[in-house]
Amino acid sequence: MNFYPDESERQLLFPICRDKTFLAHAGVTALPKAVADAICEYTLRASENPQEFGSVLHDIKQARKTCAAFIGAEPGEIALLGPTSLGLSLFANGIPWEWGDEVLCYQGDYPANVYPWLELRRRGVTVRYIEPGRPGELTPEVVAAACTEKTRLVALASAHFFTGYRIDVDAIGQLLHERGILFSVDAIQTLGAFPLSVEHVDFLSADAHKWMLGPLAIGIVYVKKKHFELLRPTLLGAWNVEAPNFIAQEEIQFVPGAQRYEPGVLNIAGMYGMKAGIDLIMSHSIERVAERLLELKAHLVNAIEPLGFEILGPRDGANASSTTTFRHASVSSAALFNRLESERVIASLRHDKEGRDYLRFSPHLYNTEAELDRAIDLLRGAL
Repeated sequence: MNFYPDESERQLLFPICRDKTFLAHAGVTALPKAVADAICEYTLRASENPQEFGSVLHDIKQARKTCAAFIGAEPGEIALLGPTSLGLSLFANGIPWEWGDEVLCYQGDYPANVYPWLELRRRGVTVRYIEPGRPGELTPEVVAAACTEKTRLVALASAHFFTGYRIDVDAIGQLLHERGILFSVDAIQTLGAFPLSVEHVDFLSADAHKWMLGPLAIGIVYVKKKHFELLRPTLLGAWNVEAPNFIAQEEIQFVPGAQRYEPGVLNIAGMYGMKAGIDLIMSHSIERVAERLLELKAHLVNAIEPLGFEILGPRDGANASSTTTFRHASVSSAALFNRLESERVIASLRHDKEGRDYLRFSPHLYNTEAELDRAIDLLRGAL
């Protein structure tokens, strides 16, 4: 189910395909032409007009609507902020913690979803790590078993950045809410690749620069509206605190909606780019995108396993993602990475806690089996 069977069209829409094979969307994406065009168009118009020219405020509202529809939220629950760590830090710092409150997170997650919570120990919060049987495999049962009567919040990633294991956000969120526990999700490794609903999520943060095919330092920060009074903004400015005629008032009164978490001017150029990336993905439907990504994963796994590669994480099913991490016992992953790079195949090089190196492939909707076959042939030759 190739979305772009016409190769000339594919190369036009995704210019990096012209001379490279890009398989690193779990890292930092290359920009599609539509995204680059949206950013350039705004930048050019901003050179001919004030940067907040006529339609900008209206377009901000439209971007909120697009982001809300993307995750099943209300526009007023969306703050347009990136990077992911900014949103996660706002969550960690804004909740009025009490001494002895407990937060659960996973030490094996990407550091952006560990350090904001770990810092809470300085405020008397107990931070405990969930310990799955295998890296990233945070099942509802594992999460439920880790919770105690003192657990106030659980912070997880929607998919593990290393193994690609995709958690059941709905099931975990539902069981946490049945126990009165808040749920924070770092969604950067699935948003734009797989369907995600915030029905059972309290807080979510995801930058656009991976699977949303967008630029750096702009993203979606979601706060369920019933938590606006609970989660106090910790970054304050003229955009999120009432200041009629830009005159500071005696009392702090936050503006309505999730704009209260945006302290000042936004990354407008990035906002246009992020919206263009989401529009591109939604033009295919996220369900079809997810189906395509699992097709590509199956093609890759079936080809590299006979070559003797050890593959981490699930290969198929509800917990599989487009991220495939693997290594060979007899050839260093660093050497394989360098070989791929010399032939303009862009992947990721990652390491586990023991220092072993791994290759990570993370193709997106526009990648093809032919591109994977070329990468596989290079790996075969290097072995």
